[in-house]
This record gives sequence, structure tokens and C-alpha cells, in this order.
Amino acid sequence: MTQELETIAAEPEASKEAPVKPKPSRKLTAVLGLLAALAALGIAFAVYSGIRGRQAAAESLAQTAQSSAFERISVIHPQPGGKTDEVILPANMQAYVEAPIYARTHGYLKRWYFDIGAHVKQGDLMAEIETPEVDQQLQQARADLKSVQANMDLAHTTAVRWQSLLEKHAVSKQETDQAVSDYASKQAAVDASMANVRRLEQLQSYEKVYAPFDGVVTARETDIGALIDGDSSTRELFHLADIDKLRVYVPVPEVSAAQVRNGEHVTLTSDEFPNQIFHGTLVRNSSAIDPASRTLNIEVDVDNTGGKLLPGTYAFVHLSSTGTPGHLLIPSTTLLFRAQGLQVGLVTDGRAKLVPITIGHDYGATVEVTSGLRPGDAVIVSPSDSLIDGTPVQTEKGAAQ
Repeated sequence: MTQELETIAAEPEASKEAPVKPKPSRKLTAVLGLLAALAALGIAFAVYSGIRGRQAAAESLAQTAQSSAFERISVIHPQPGGKTDEVILPANMQAYVEAPIYARTHGYLKRWYFDIGAHVKQGDLMAEIETPEVDQQLQQARADLKSVQANMDLAHTTAVRWQSLLEKHAVSKQETDQAVSDYASKQAAVDASMANVRRLEQLQSYEKVYAPFDGVVTARETDIGALIDGDSSTRELFHLADIDKLRVYVPVPEVSAAQVRNGEHVTLTSDEFPNQIFHGTLVRNSSAIDPASRTLNIEVDVDNTGGKLLPGTYAFVHLSSTGTPGHLLIPSTTLLFRAQGLQVGLVTDGRAKLVPITIGHDYGATVEVTSGLRPGDAVIVSPSDSLIDGTPVQTEKGAAQ
């Protein structure tokens, strides 16, 4: 009995020393397996993406290297000439009539009536000048005229009296001739004095400054109280311009001078009015080439009744020009100026080829080619300065020609 009790008492102590471990459940095992599978898939996807990205970068680099081997260009084909083309030339606009207004007498400006921008009519009073010195000189000249007129009258009476006495043989012929000569001298003195009076009256009339023609005051260079010196032509009072009609002067290049025809209607454009076209008439030309600029100066008259265009405006004149039949036209942007002469670049079998050309008329935006090109040639537009024969080229569309 005692042994049984000792055995029972010893069993709990043995259980405390060696506990039994529980077994994991099936659910936990499944979750752990799923997580391991997902981790493996992620690693595999990362490896695949890296390899694919390297392949794409390599392909892009290969394409870039291949495209860099070709110079990208655009081409055009020459157009047939012989048709009416347009030459655009720069021009300067001037007022049809323009003049500075100067003073012709001495004094001080008393009053002015028109300022810049004012429209005046011919004969309008523009300013008044006070001329005290001229007024006094005129008074003195009139007094001198009366004096010499009185002397002339006395000399005339004396000459008549001596001539009547000579008929009666009461006086000598010598004395009579002296009296007649004195009358003639006094008469000449009267004429001189009258001329001086008229001169001073004319100077006095310049006290009032009138407009010589219809126009617009473009400048006023004086003010009230300003000293006016009629002997100096460097100080103008006003500047007057008639802008109802404009003169447009155009330098035409020598190559186009032969096609200038007086009476031809032309069109004009201006940067100030980009969407408007103005019309004019070619009225005259200088009939001579300027040796300095090798141009023919022509004049185009433009109706400007509304006053929209202003003198001094920089404009462009469009002249009609007829090309030579059989010649070709190409843009001026295709030309290459090299030491070998004027050239253009052609595309032949995917490579550039430089060929020399000869041009005829220069129309500004286009030029007329007389030799060196055929209608089917592919001409390179805006070729680079480094372009040489045999350079691989590719059009902007991506197709090598």
C-alpha cells in the first residue's frame, strides 16, 4: 500500500519534468505553403521583368543607332517655270508732297494755330510773327519815297520850264540838258525808293505764315515768343505733308529690271496690316541702274485717301514676273553656296549627291534654274552646311530614298 502511494505521488513529478508537444493543425500548414508559393512567383516575375527591360533597352538602342546613321531630310521636286511669278521687294513710303515751312522775315512768334496731326487747307493761316523792326523800316522807306517824289516833281517842272525857254532862245542848250538830266535822275531815285517800299511790304506780309498746300502738320518746331530769323534756313516752323497720296520707292534688282513696265498695277503689303492688301500703280522708273546697288529705282503711287498708311512705313511691293518656258523653279532654301559654286543636294539611292546649277531670275522665295536639274529630281530642302557627297539620308517620313 505504501508503495502504491509512493508511485502515485511520483507520477505528477515525472509529468512536470517531460511535457508532451502538441502537433500543428492542417490549416496552418496550408497557409504557410501558399505564402511560400506566392513568394516564389514574385521572385520569378521580378527576374522576368528585369530580363525583358534589358532586352527592350537593347532594341531601342539598336534602333537609335540605326536611325542616327541616316541624316533626316525633306525633299521637293522642281516645278516647271514659264508661268507668272511674284517678286516681293522692300519699299519705303513717302508723302506725295512734303515741305518744311520756314519764316521769311525777322521778329518774334506771336501766335500759332495748328499743332502736329492737324489737317490744313491751302491758304490757312498757320502762325503770326511780330516784326517791329520791319515795320519801322517800312515807315522810313515810305517817308523817303515821298521826299524823292517831291524832288522828282520839282525837277520835272524845272525841265519843262527850261525846255520852253530854250524854244525862245532865252537859255542855252547846255543848261536845258542839265535840267532834263536832273529830272531823269530824280525819277530813277523814285523808282528805287518804290522798289525798297515794295520789298519791305513783302517782308511785312511774311508776318502771316500760310499753308502752301493741303496736308497734315507732321512737326511743329517753334512756340510763342521764339526768335525768328528770316536769314537762317536751319530752323523750320512747321513740317507739312500731303498724305492723301503716297509715293513708294522700290529698288528692283538688275535681273528683274527688264520686266518693269510703267502703268502696271501692283499690290502692297505691310507688317502693320498683315491681313490687308493695298493697290498702286507703277508710274515711273529711273531708267538707269544704280552702279552702287545694281538696282533700278521705281516709283509706285498709292491712293491713301483714308490716311491708313503713314509716310515712312516699311512696306513690301509685289511685282509680277514671268519666267522662261522650259526652266524650273525651286525654293531659295535649297541652295548651297560653296567654294565650287552654287549647288543643290539631291537624293539618289538613299544618299546625298551635290550637283552644280545655274540660276536665271531670282524671285526672292524661289529661283529659276536654267541648267543642272531635271523635273523628277528630289531636291533637299534646307541642307546642312556639313552635307557632303555620299552621306546616307532619310526623309522625314522615315523612308530612305
